[in-house]
Amino acid sequence: MNWDELQHHLEPDNIGTAPASIKFGVFAFLFIAIIAAGIYFDTREQLRVLETHERKEIELKNEFKIKAERAAKLELYKEQLAEMEASFGALLRQLPETTEVESLLVDVSQTGLASGLEIKKFKPSAEEKKGFYAELPIALEVSGSYHQLATFISGIAALPRIVTISDLKLEPFDKEEEDSAKLKMSATAKTYRYLQEDEQ
Repeated sequence: MNWDELQHHLEPDNIGTAPASIKFGVFAFLFIAIIAAGIYFDTREQLRVLETHERKEIELKNEFKIKAERAAKLELYKEQLAEMEASFGALLRQLPETTEVESLLVDVSQTGLASGLEIKKFKPSAEEKKGFYAELPIALEVSGSYHQLATFISGIAALPRIVTISDLKLEPFDKEEEDSAKLKMSATAKTYRYLQEDEQ
């Protein structure tokens, strides 16, 4: 069969009289074309949707795993939160209220005297508000032996209220002084006060 005969049989009017091999070839071509068009237009979109859902499934599995781990530790977190709240409450109780600041200042000065120090300067400054608490700095200048100074610092740390020491400077006395073993210490002692809600 030459090309002219094949073209003649492939014309729409003559396809019915074409040999079986040509009919089968045309049928096979149309079948493959329909399948290819279906894959191209329909299945390709379905594959894209499937890929999107598979990615979403992986994300959801990871999210579920994280949430499951958190849920498993929820009771532990609740216990830790209760401990932190109790600890925070205990720390707040160490901050004096307005009426207790004066007695705390007396405690600091008495700790210095009990340590055998000579107090040259004890000057409370203005309160500085910082969030939920106020800070009261006290400028100190004392003199005494190294052991007396250490006893004073230790006594401050043992007070039932929070008092911190900062800007600590130690200097020896001049050699012309009577007791050259003495040291001069200047520092800032800071005590703290809890602010009531109306003050915050």
